[in-house]
Amino acid sequence: MFLQIPKLLNEQQLAMIGATLHSDAAHWFDGRVTAGHQGALVKNNEQLDEASATAHKLGDVIIAQLERNPLFISAVLPCKVYPPMFNRYGEGMHFGNHVDGAIRQSPRTGQKLRTDLSATIFLAAPDSYEGGELVVESDYGVQRARLCAGDMVIYRSTSRHRVSPVTRGHRLASVLWIQSLIRGDLEREQLFELDRTIQQLTQSGADPESLVRLAGHYHSLLRLWTEI
Repeated sequence: MFLQIPKLLNEQQLAMIGATLHSDAAHWFDGRVTAGHQGALVKNNEQLDEASATAHKLGDVIIAQLERNPLFISAVLPCKVYPPMFNRYGEGMHFGNHVDGAIRQSPRTGQKLRTDLSATIFLAAPDSYEGGELVVESDYGVQRARLCAGDMVIYRSTSRHRVSPVTRGHRLASVLWIQSLIRGDLEREQLFELDRTIQQLTQSGADPESLVRLAGHYHSLLRLWTEI
């Protein structure tokens, strides 16, 4: 999966988040502090303190938007979402090739989750900085993202990925991880395609009885594959 979700955050939310991240309320520190052994060798960025009230406030805005976004719900079928983290890349900063750790523990609740999917939400306008492209290597080849502020990209946490060096300005983003109700990537993506097909057929005025049967198949598979 390499899925882009446009306009997760609206202009008002982006303005509030941007103003906060540029204010004295944002305390940035070396991002290597939260990296594992592998990540610390290739990570060069700054992060907002996960335990800070500022991170909690901004993270809650993003979580609320995710809960309202039907494309996100359909694509990832979330069980648990790791509280959003916020990072900043200045000139010369980058994050080399790495794979996200399989398990993360929330600093707010102590709850552990399995990282099935990773997500990056871009928070800076692309013309405000240069470089900083997200590059994801997957079964589908190499995918690249440098999106508009407020847009999100989701990809498998098992994918090798990197952030290319920033050459001008500051790249601001939020990253988070999702444990899906469906452990298997193939099963999850099949359900996503089936759900999108049902929605498209509904909009085209397909036979209601056929849609009910198709929806029944969807939920039967969901029951079969769900882990809760």
